[in-house]
Amino acid sequence: MIETNVAIIGGTGFESVPPEIFAETVEVTTRAGVVSVLSLSHNYVEPSKIYFLPRHGADHSIPPHQINYTANILALKELGVGYILATNAVGSLRLDLPPSTLVLFDDFIDFTSQRPKTLFAQGDAWRHTDFTQPYSPLLRGIILQAAEEANVAIHPKGTYLCVEGPRFESPAEIRTFAQWGADVVGMTGLPEAVFAKEAGIHYSGLGIVTNYAAGMEAEPISHEKNSLITESTTPLVRELLLFAASFLFPN
Repeated sequence: MIETNVAIIGGTGFESVPPEIFAETVEVTTRAGVVSVLSLSHNYVEPSKIYFLPRHGADHSIPPHQINYTANILALKELGVGYILATNAVGSLRLDLPPSTLVLFDDFIDFTSQRPKTLFAQGDAWRHTDFTQPYSPLLRGIILQAAEEANVAIHPKGTYLCVEGPRFESPAEIRTFAQWGADVVGMTGLPEAVFAKEAGIHYSGLGIVTNYAAGMEAEPISHEKNSLITESTTPLVRELLLFAASFLFPN
């Protein structure tokens, strides 16, 4: 369909690819730092490429507030990536979005305070960027089509609210976020989505619900329990995104 490169950004629980997928490490130097990206070999996409970037690092050692979002997006832009399919572990603010639900974001609220707000550096030729459609309609349509063909259940819309982290939210914050219209909450989707759009890259965000948010159930929130949900869901999500990526390449 379109001759360009695609990147998959993996969130919590999606830090690697299985050994049957050959992956070669590529290091990209940007003005914001050096980024290691995996180049995946799939014979059906040549001459285009699929890249994989584990957002937290291969060993999940990078916390949400220390991720170098600027370098990550600049590196993917340098690699000729025109499309990013990203995953995020999220907490649900709605009882009808239980753990293990997949939610395709269509809007966001940025509640972070300490992160850079724009990809444009001082002296860059900057511009105002329209966010009437925060996530790529093209990629959202492709993912929904792929999910339908693969018989994967997916909630087609959701407003993602991003907090700073690494702490989880308080019950009062969750009640406030729900009143604002947020459906799910996470720590890593922004400024990533903003930077991608500023770089001219189509970007989609797919949330994996790991838990009900604070105050919605009696049990405390546990990162370990959340990771078990994402790890069990990752094979399905990986295959779905690789299938969706194939729609972007010429036959």
